[in-house]
Amino acid sequence: MTEFFKGIPKISYEGPESRNEFAFRHYDPDALVMGKRMEDHLRFAVAYWHSFAYEGGDPFGGRTFDRPWFGDGMEKAKMKADAAFDMFDILGAPFFCFHDADVRPEGANFAENKRNLEEIVEYFAQKMESSKTKLLWGTANLFGHRRFMAGSATNPDPDVFAWSAATIKTCMDATIRLGGENYVLWGGREGYETLLNTDLGKEADQAARMLEMVVDYKHKTGWQGTILIEPKPQEPTKHQYDFDVGTVYGFLRRYGLETEVKMNIEQGHAILAGHSFEHELAMAASLGILGSIDMNRNDYQSGWDTDQFPNAPHEVALAYYEILKAGGFTTGGTNFDARIRRQSLDPEDLILAHVGAMDMCARGLKAAAAMLADGRLEQLRAERYADWDRSENAAMLRQGDLAAIEARVLSEDINPEPRSGRQERLENLVSTFV
Repeated sequence: MTEFFKGIPKISYEGPESRNEFAFRHYDPDALVMGKRMEDHLRFAVAYWHSFAYEGGDPFGGRTFDRPWFGDGMEKAKMKADAAFDMFDILGAPFFCFHDADVRPEGANFAENKRNLEEIVEYFAQKMESSKTKLLWGTANLFGHRRFMAGSATNPDPDVFAWSAATIKTCMDATIRLGGENYVLWGGREGYETLLNTDLGKEADQAARMLEMVVDYKHKTGWQGTILIEPKPQEPTKHQYDFDVGTVYGFLRRYGLETEVKMNIEQGHAILAGHSFEHELAMAASLGILGSIDMNRNDYQSGWDTDQFPNAPHEVALAYYEILKAGGFTTGGTNFDARIRRQSLDPEDLILAHVGAMDMCARGLKAAAAMLADGRLEQLRAERYADWDRSENAAMLRQGDLAAIEARVLSEDINPEPRSGRQERLENLVSTFV
């Protein structure tokens, strides 16, 4: 145990009546939900970047946190890793996630970046031998450094494209070395600021070629993990090409990659796109590309991505309802892509933010499972579409033509009356479980 988290106990389940803030009230890893352990349903992951690399800054002010591992050099990077694995142990976290830039110091060139990453990956591997925490996914930070100001895969400079491709390879290698179950591509600056200097077709082709090479490298290495894309509509660019699930799926279909890639969907990004989280999850499930989630929330008074820990039972329950309906996670999980507020300075704040979020997700999971077991929501949904099961209506959808349908409407004097969507009744039903 490092000094940073000294005195903070390991978190265990004590039940809903517990007054101990350093305890789980709803998250019982071994509790069975729909015949499966809660830990195996939720598959929690700690985000390395927000928990250990974030310094407490915002667009109007700099660093507020004082962490002993802040600074350059491999010694600081290893100190950060020590603190990270201490926190994983305190929480009993089954997984973590990282970008390359979160875990290694920035080198003078690509070769030094690669050496630094490989060294810290071996340090991780040693620590993982005595830890229950595994790697949910790795990714590359291709947006933070000034070289990426015009994108990485979509950059007009071929040298930036090459640097990005090489960096992705090293991060995929790191993910494979650590037994990671997924690799994520987030287009942090894959978009444009103005159409006056942007060739949309060329940039789309470049992005597709990069993704094709990622898929090809996966197959060449024999890695059995999942390639994930994380949609986001804007911020930091004015318009990003991975706007939402539907947009990404259209891109995948355009380039014949829809069977190779799934989605890592973030709640905050869904809101920025003008959707609900459950909409994006349901859309991905309907398209067969639901892979994993980043669980957080936005402040609805702010117009930007605030990455706060989840605390809305209704929203979380509806999210897990869609996930359970889709069959649950396979290689994916629940990554807390969330950060504590810049005034939350204490080590205890970092631990308790995760404790509360894990409890919130457990509450949502239990509510979602109860709704599915109850069955009324699905029954009412089925009733709404039941007339499509009639033979004449099924035939109309399958092989009808406009002239034949017109003749049927005339002969049967079809004159439909509106039917209630029962929205408030359904919302009331959901509220009985949350």
